[in-house]
This record gives sequence, structure tokens and C-alpha cells, in this order.
Amino acid sequence: MIMETYLADTEHIKKILKNPRFLSRVYSPQEMKFIMSKNFSPYIMAEMYCAKLAFKKVMGTSFRGCSIQEISVLANYSGTYYLSLSGETKKRFVLNKMHTSVSCAHSKTVIMATVLLYE
Repeated sequence: MIMETYLADTEHIKKILKNPRFLSRVYSPQEMKFIMSKNFSPYIMAEMYCAKLAFKKVMGTSFRGCSIQEISVLANYSGTYYLSLSGETKKRFVLNKMHTSVSCAHSKTVIMATVLLYE
């Protein structure tokens, strides 16, 4: 079992989220639907972004070159986040026969996401 946490400054994340090019490069179409349903909440968008970065961190150097857009952070019916992978990222992940859990939180000043990787 491996765990990584990614922390970010809320104000910094809010600033980069204002860039439309950033949104289209980072979030998948599925994520954009979820984000729209949440009225473009900067906290939710930031949590999702941090979860993507925590996933890349936990996977280490073997995931260099995988697109961040191939990592989708979605929510189930109860609002719990989960990761949905596609493309080359999914192929590499499936080969390792691993599973993930995601936990996100935020305050007025800090965004946090933790990804747990296990067999």
C-alpha cells in the first residue's frame, strides 16, 4: 500500500482556474459535466486537480508521459470521489493490477487530496 498527499494554496489554485486553456487541458469532458453541475465551484475544481496530481505522484516515474486528462476525478451518487482512467494511463495502471482510493478536503487557505494505492 502506498499513499501520497498533494497540498495546494487555495488562492493560487483559484487564480490558475480562471484560465480557460487550463480547464480544457486538465479536465476531461466527464469532469466538465460534473464541474458544471457544481456551478464551477473553485474548491471542487481544485480538489479534483490536486487528486490528479496526487495520483501522478503515487504512481511515480513510471507514469511520466501520461496525460493528466486521462485521469478523471468523478463522484459517485453519494458524492465520494473516485478515479476513472483512460488511454495509455489506464493501460499502464491495469498492467500493475492496482486499485485506488481518493480523499479530498479544503479550507479557505488549503486544498488537500490524498490517493491510496493498493493491490
